[in-house]
Amino acid sequence: MKLKILHGAIQETQADTLIVNLFDDVSTPSGATGAVDSALGGAISELIASGDLTGKAGEVGVLYPRGAIPATRVLVAGMGKRDAYDLEGVRKTAASAINRAHELGAKKVASIVHGAGVAGLPAADAAQAVTEATLLTLYEYDAPKQRSDEKKAIASFTLAEFDEAKLADIESGLQTGKAIAAGAILARDLVNMPPNVATPSKLADTARQIAAAYGMGITTGGRKWAAARNMGAFLAVAKGAGEKPKFIILEHNGDRDDLDTIVLVGKGITFDTGGISIKPSANMGAMKSDMGGAAAVLGAMKAVGMLDLPLRIIGITPCTENMPDADAYRPADVITASNGKTIEIISTDAEGRMVLADGLVYAAQYAPKAVVDLATLTGSCVVALGRGVAAGLFSTDDSLRDKLFAAGQNTQERVWPLPLYEDYRRTIDSDVADMMNSGGRMGGVGTSAIFLHEFTDYPWAHLDIAGVALSEKSQAYTPKGATGFGVRLLVEFLRNW
Repeated sequence: MKLKILHGAIQETQADTLIVNLFDDVSTPSGATGAVDSALGGAISELIASGDLTGKAGEVGVLYPRGAIPATRVLVAGMGKRDAYDLEGVRKTAASAINRAHELGAKKVASIVHGAGVAGLPAADAAQAVTEATLLTLYEYDAPKQRSDEKKAIASFTLAEFDEAKLADIESGLQTGKAIAAGAILARDLVNMPPNVATPSKLADTARQIAAAYGMGITTGGRKWAAARNMGAFLAVAKGAGEKPKFIILEHNGDRDDLDTIVLVGKGITFDTGGISIKPSANMGAMKSDMGGAAAVLGAMKAVGMLDLPLRIIGITPCTENMPDADAYRPADVITASNGKTIEIISTDAEGRMVLADGLVYAAQYAPKAVVDLATLTGSCVVALGRGVAAGLFSTDDSLRDKLFAAGQNTQERVWPLPLYEDYRRTIDSDVADMMNSGGRMGGVGTSAIFLHEFTDYPWAHLDIAGVALSEKSQAYTPKGATGFGVRLLVEFLRNW
């Protein structure tokens, strides 16, 4: 879909569908909505007076100009209450409107920048929000199935602005939103792919494409590469895998020692059977999403490349399957990670923390200012915070914690701080090793985080995204299936570093 900026009056735009907006306290439209109302002879005002248009959030009214203006239809998107309107309100307004336009078979759509008028939101931020929501709402996974007809698609989307002084900010916001949406869409695609497609090799190929497109450094280490670096934890999980494991490293501004270094680490279990500690067969197919952390890191790195952020950003994704096999690692095994610490295996289904352990150790060589890892790590986090609500946040650094929390609030990819109590560390004490890889069901979200802490010696944050990587139903700009959670959060965090 082509994205464009137009300087001019929206009612004069050569598009088949126009999108304007309305707060729920408006009786006489003003601004761009007022201009369209005037061009339509007061049709919007009449609908407001009759009660057929209320301006409530999520409402989208449809009007047909009948030649009064070039457009075939006008959509009036409800914005809800004025005093509560924020960037998430902008995203939801844009999502409702573009979804209705798509349902009506629109091909060329023009919209005003919701929130940049009387709502007083910064034009660049509002344009970014509209662009993100529009692209993410229209997202559809291109599933490999036969189709009897061609998919309906909106060919172009134009942001119209009458005030010339706002054009540069709107253009900046559009480009930022386009990059962030592209990263989130990549993450969604990777998680939605079947596990026989989204293998470690596929993720490595994706990383190579990102590196080639944006001039990043790239490493895709296999078993021999990992063995040479004593990555016993990563290799233990990979022992039973039929697919070749890949330890993937992307480096944006990798040679720039003058820039602050941030490392992102994503769990890349491309399918999780639980290994020898095998999972129940019911709903096991959802375990194709166990690489949601790696997908988010790759998506974020794509957006970082598109935006060319002025930081040294390293993306690390240890990727492998976790399979039951004659060679697979077992409960009671003792494994040595790359920092020399030993791990007693209690459950082979606690594998994500194993691959992350070596990823976090590897991150230290970059002398990072901060390291953030993301993982669909524990069902305990879903129990603690709910499904589709927030990710769990653990951090050793208050400033890092606060930056991630603020980024989550701004993007609505929310995170909630949880404690790293010493009690959790005592729970994973082992008689035969430095630690166990599981502390049991009680407090599992905390014991998994404290396990990871053993492999860090820098400002660090862990995001458990188990409850937010998949959505069971469509909502606003997030369709059913993979959410791409973490991409918008990470990019917001990096942009405001």
